[in-house]
Amino acid sequence: MTFKYPPISPRVPVMLHGADYNPEQWQRYPEVLEEDIRLMKLAKCNVMSVGIFSWVSLEPEEGVFTFEWLDSVLDRFAKNGIYALLATPSGARPAWMSHKYPEALRVGANRVRNLHGFRHNHCYTSPVYREKVNIMNSKLAERYAFHPAVIGWHISNEFGGDCHCDHCQDAFRQWTKTKYGTLESLNHSWWTTFWSHTITDWSQVESPAPHGETQVHAMNLDWKRFVTHQTADFIRHEIRPLKEANPELPATTNLMEFFEGLDYWKLADVLDVLSWDSYPTWHDRGESDSRQAAHVAMMHDIVRSIKGGQPWMLMESTPSLTNWQDVSKLKRPGMHALSSLQAVAHGSDTVQYFQWRKSRGSSEKLHGAVVDHAGHEHTRVFRDVQDVGDALEKLQEVVGTTVPAETAVIFDWENRWAIKDSQGPRNVGIKYEETVEAHYLPFWEQGVPVDVINMDADFSQYKLLIAPMLYMVRPGVGERIQQFVEKGGTFVATYWSGIVDENDLCFLGGFPGPLRTTLGIWSEEIDGLHDHDRNGIIPVQDNELGLAGEYDVFELCDLIHTEGAEVLAAYSSDFYAGRPAVTVNRLGKGKAYYIAARSTADFHKDFYGKLIEQADIRKAMHADLPSGVNAAVRTDGEQDFVFLMNFENKPKTVHLKDSTYTNLLDGEAVQETVDLEPYGVKVFKRPSALN
Repeated sequence: MTFKYPPISPRVPVMLHGADYNPEQWQRYPEVLEEDIRLMKLAKCNVMSVGIFSWVSLEPEEGVFTFEWLDSVLDRFAKNGIYALLATPSGARPAWMSHKYPEALRVGANRVRNLHGFRHNHCYTSPVYREKVNIMNSKLAERYAFHPAVIGWHISNEFGGDCHCDHCQDAFRQWTKTKYGTLESLNHSWWTTFWSHTITDWSQVESPAPHGETQVHAMNLDWKRFVTHQTADFIRHEIRPLKEANPELPATTNLMEFFEGLDYWKLADVLDVLSWDSYPTWHDRGESDSRQAAHVAMMHDIVRSIKGGQPWMLMESTPSLTNWQDVSKLKRPGMHALSSLQAVAHGSDTVQYFQWRKSRGSSEKLHGAVVDHAGHEHTRVFRDVQDVGDALEKLQEVVGTTVPAETAVIFDWENRWAIKDSQGPRNVGIKYEETVEAHYLPFWEQGVPVDVINMDADFSQYKLLIAPMLYMVRPGVGERIQQFVEKGGTFVATYWSGIVDENDLCFLGGFPGPLRTTLGIWSEEIDGLHDHDRNGIIPVQDNELGLAGEYDVFELCDLIHTEGAEVLAAYSSDFYAGRPAVTVNRLGKGKAYYIAARSTADFHKDFYGKLIEQADIRKAMHADLPSGVNAAVRTDGEQDFVFLMNFENKPKTVHLKDSTYTNLLDGEAVQETVDLEPYGVKVFKRPSALN
């Protein structure tokens, strides 16, 4: 495993700190643009994302380009030691384009073309839109690819959505032809004999529609795959002229939190570095923000894992509040630094904000920003940003390091799509995301580094592999999991796993399909419980994990038979009382566990606590962490950088079990106990535990 990566930009080998900057909104206020430079330096910001949504300011009418204002901004940056991630403006097309070329606008699933408005309201397949994007990006590259302030490209903004126009229908048909080759293969894979939906000509292939077809699950799945394919192809189209001008400048685009519409794993090879926009609803659960913190940490770990551990970019966050959530609550004192450094702890080499300066009008005029409408530095939020800038300057050694995870949790986009469309035992909510997070949480609470991967990732580097609700098992995955266990790995699977293949066709011969031999069980039925229903599981006496007492289970209970597996716990009630509920199967040098029912947090804590001990999984810190306190670690293989974070609004004390730490943020000597303020964070350095 690689533990040290090059910086995002070799020209700026430090932690990047900055924001989305919209100088085109302030061209009538030149004094504001001058003041921005002073304030950026004061806030210790060294990078700005510029040009997002600025198309009409760069091309106010077709073929007329006005780059002079952008020249001025970038030249001013270069003179003041500030750098730019230069955005392509394709996230929102100008009105003149929508009116002259309406075919560039999206068509909804109802087959009605949208009007001009909003953003990302354009077709990624449209030839005219691709042509206009290519012209714009070519001119940007020609003018700025070697500008001293430009250190990378920010491609568009928050890609998402689909289009159902004729161009997209034709492209979808071609995509299915390429994938299946023949109608016979397509019809078998889509199981179209159901309801007499057999396709007899390629022209009959259409995207799902609310007034048409929605019940062919494999078709729904393929449409989602196609949307990701077409989006990735459009991103490549955007990047091509930029790389032709200067292949050394990295390209990124900002992903969104657990966004369902695109399989982000398919962007791993398209982008040089990944980034995402983090907007948690801090302080929405009383005095403790630990569950929210674990939720955010899991997304951080996904983004890092997609590029195999490579550092990523926190492209957007808010230094104060949002203006679009149900409740736009202010960050409490300390939370801004804590949430920013949490991203760094999980692999980010940047902390960036939306936005630098609050807009005067339109939908985000009240969204948080570094600079308020007051226009000066004498605000609480500005001081919070300065504090983050100070901290990042002290963490330059962390740049390029990664997270040394020995545990991986599978969170797979295609599995997610298929499981939500399955029409199975819990149609009121199958809760895939919540289930994966429930299995992630015990590791976060104990400060165990985790990669969050898809099922195609390399399993061999891990000691412990967890696959909650692996409903879909793509070809070769079951075999690779079996090899992982045989070679000494520990594998955990749950109910509703091994049900369908990559085409959403049920496995014949018994569930859990390709996982059956590895797990040593046969799943005969699964019981969907009503919200008010409860069952329980009782560990067998002297079980190998030392589990005791009784645990509640709810919502889903799998009725299984052992086929070589040992029973660790059994159901306590209903007609399947006494039947296996938790099993372990020994295979080769490793073990495979099966959790047959949706379990409560106390079971996960006890169960995974034992597996962490059994598999000798390294923790970020040798300490007993009190509730609400998390420890995370990055390493270069020689030095570890440990982040100790308090996500509760009350002071906490952590007792260390060794004394090899150096304090990086405040220079204080490290004692046997560490006191954390409410929402406090400390960062330590120590010799690497990998040595």
